[in-house]
Amino acid sequence: MRLLLVRHGLSSFNSEGRIQGRDDLSILTQEGIAQARKTGEALAEVNLDAVYSSPLRRAAETTQNLIEAQGSPKPLVFDNGLLEIDLSPWSGLTAEEVRQTFPNEFKIWKERPENLALRNKQGDLFKPLEDLMKQADSFLKKLFENHLKGKDTVLIVAHNAILRCLILNLINASAQDFRRLKLDNASLSVFNIFSTKVNEYNTQIECLNSTVHLTKSIPPKTNTARIILVRHGETNWNQEGRFQGQIDIPLNENGHKQASAASVFLKQVNLEKAYSSSMTRPKETADKILKNHKNIKLRLENDLKEINHGLWEGKLENEIRMKWPLLLEKWKNSPETVEMPEGESIHQVWERSVRCIKKIADSLSPNETALVVAHDAVNKTIICHALGLNKSDIWMVKQGNGGVTIIDISNESNQPNIVTSINLTSHLGGILDQTAAGAL
Repeated sequence: MRLLLVRHGLSSFNSEGRIQGRDDLSILTQEGIAQARKTGEALAEVNLDAVYSSPLRRAAETTQNLIEAQGSPKPLVFDNGLLEIDLSPWSGLTAEEVRQTFPNEFKIWKERPENLALRNKQGDLFKPLEDLMKQADSFLKKLFENHLKGKDTVLIVAHNAILRCLILNLINASAQDFRRLKLDNASLSVFNIFSTKVNEYNTQIECLNSTVHLTKSIPPKTNTARIILVRHGETNWNQEGRFQGQIDIPLNENGHKQASAASVFLKQVNLEKAYSSSMTRPKETADKILKNHKNIKLRLENDLKEINHGLWEGKLENEIRMKWPLLLEKWKNSPETVEMPEGESIHQVWERSVRCIKKIADSLSPNETALVVAHDAVNKTIICHALGLNKSDIWMVKQGNGGVTIIDISNESNQPNIVTSINLTSHLGGILDQTAAGAL
């Protein structure tokens, strides 16, 4: 099953910097309408089996413009399970007005939103984010009952907070991780859902917060340091499905094209520093990207090298299955329990990759952006760590060859880094990831 999650287009309250919440006072701006139509045009080649929308006007207008531009309208369901977070005492106020009128609550919302408690019109206390997480869980259960068996492609158009809560539920994260995610207006996020047992499923994040269909670029940078994490371009072994590990395979022709496409995609991004795994395939990718960023020295990091697959390196999956069937099955189902024969464990990769990315992040000032080019397993551990996930969750993250991920570094010690985008691949052709599956 594939879920396409779209945040509504720019609304009147968005443009005025006002809190929207569950009130229905805000409508789409002309820019928001244009964003909705661009999103629909980008999805024109995608066959949708169902469309769900929040009934609030800004989402409903986005959905209607989107499916009209998409060209193959499906029955549209307006579902109250997609209503935005209830911030009713604040609705219509600017952030500054909320900060002045509700200083303690505003501080909690900014630092620990899961602990925020407000009073409704009847004077009763409620916890907006806790309630929204429950709402998201109920919506997903109903959605899966209707669509998971059919392997449907489902479009969901809703709001910032409810979409983040849907995502947190999908990846088995908690409300404490709410601030780790960012969703821009009319952004597209893609999730693949695999049914395992009755009432059980696995999630793969194919893409998070893509705005390429709107601006042909990455989401804008704020006043924090930024890391742009790129997976190297394709190799012949990726194409063949061989386990590469630390065998130093270079890019193939398509991999060079992917690296060049990433270079064009990132051409307008200001880069101050650049790092790469010391292996050939990421270094070749980084060199291509830096052709549009002169005078930046590429620093090579051994800690960013791919996982050492040991005796599995150079082999196809069916060859590994013949000799190590049980270990391969464990690698697929519980990778954190496996140490490769004469190779590494995911624990070792996690330790060195997270150590390296923290060193890079600590070296950046708030106005700086660093390019980091590495590998599938390395990138997955970095992203899982940034999302607050565990070593057992590496299969939850997709990394296409030449895909771009963005992590914005928090300026505040008590706040997590923000995973702004994951696995942007539209610069390689098509809004959905079409890169080779490879092997890991």
